[in-house]
Amino acid sequence: MIVAAALPLVADYGAAVTTSQIARAAGIGEGTIFRAFKDKDELLDACVTEAVGTDHVLRELASISLDEPLAARLAEAAEALHAHVERMGTVVGALHASGHRRGPAPGIGSRGGETAPPDGRGGEAAPPDGRDGGLPPPDGRDREAPRPNRRGGEASPSNGREGQAPPPGSRTQSLTALRNAVIELLEPDRTAFRLSPEKVAAAFLGLLFTRLQAPASAPEADAPPLTLDELIAILLHGTLNAPGSA
Repeated sequence: MIVAAALPLVADYGAAVTTSQIARAAGIGEGTIFRAFKDKDELLDACVTEAVGTDHVLRELASISLDEPLAARLAEAAEALHAHVERMGTVVGALHASGHRRGPAPGIGSRGGETAPPDGRGGEAAPPDGRDGGLPPPDGRDREAPRPNRRGGEASPSNGREGQAPPPGSRTQSLTALRNAVIELLEPDRTAFRLSPEKVAAAFLGLLFTRLQAPASAPEADAPPLTLDELIAILLHGTLNAPGSA
C-alpha cells in the first residue's frame, strides 16, 4: 500500500518527495512509513524494485485471450509492454535525475545491478540491448529457463535443457519470463509461422524494445517512428508489397 501510493509521487518529484506527502497519499500516519522502512532511501529502493518488476505486466500478458486474432494479441502485448517500460523509465528517470543513486533490485532497466540512466527523452530508462544480459539470443540456445505455462498447461523447457533457470529476481529471469509469456500468445498459430514461436517472440521483443529505445531526435528519424500497428505488420508480413518478390 505504501509503495503503491508512493510511485506516482516518485514519478512526479523523484527523490525530493517527502514522507509526509507519501503518508497523506496512503492515508496513514508518517510514523507508519518508518515502521515499514528504516528510512526514505529504503522506501525509494522499494519503489524502484516495484517499478522494474515484471509481475504486473506478466499478469496483463496472461490475461490476453488466445481466442483473439494473432495481430490483436500482439497489439495488446505491445501496449502492455510499452506501458511497463514507460512506467519503469518514469520512476527510475525521476530518481536518477534528482540524485538517488542507491541500487535497485535487478530489472529490465538495469545494467549490472544499477539502473540505466535516462536516455535523453525526459527520463525513460534504456531497454535491454542484448549484449549485457538483455534479451536472450533469438535462437533460444543460451540462458534459457524451462518455460512454465501460466495458463494451466504443463511446464516445458523451451530449449530442452532442464535446470538452467537464471537466478530468481535477476534481469535475465525477468526478460526470459516476458519472452515466454509472448511465446504463449504465439503458440496457437505455431503452424502458420516460418520460424519457431521462440524466434518470433525474440524478434517481436527486439523490434519493440528497439522502438522504445530509439531517441525521437535521432538524425535518421526523418519520418515518425513506427507505430505499434506498423511494427506488428512488419513482424507478421515483412516490408515488401509482394512477399517473396525480392
